[in-house]
Amino acid sequence: MQHRDKNTESAKLFGCVRVVWNDSLACCKQKYRSGEKKPNNSQLQKQFITQSKKTEDREWLSEVSAIPLQQSLNDLNQAYQNFFKSTKGQQKGRPIKPPKFMH
Repeated sequence: MQHRDKNTESAKLFGCVRVVWNDSLACCKQKYRSGEKKPNNSQLQKQFITQSKKTEDREWLSEVSAIPLQQSLNDLNQAYQNFFKSTKGQQKGRPIKPPKFMH
């Protein structure tokens, strides 16, 4: 029974990480399309973790640790940095594509 509970908890955590990543990525893409600057990591954390937990649609984010959610935004930020460096020729190797949505 405990093995099943761990699987359920892991699935819940990864689902929350995916939602935070996808919500943040959608915001970044929308800002880009409208000619605005990409929000910084702190702004994304405030909007898509702290404030989202207070909404009816995302209150279940409070059921998991905030640390993996914050790390997903750190990872998104790093993915964007790598992409921008690649487009400017500052990154060795083959070109890096922009971040993608998690499925």
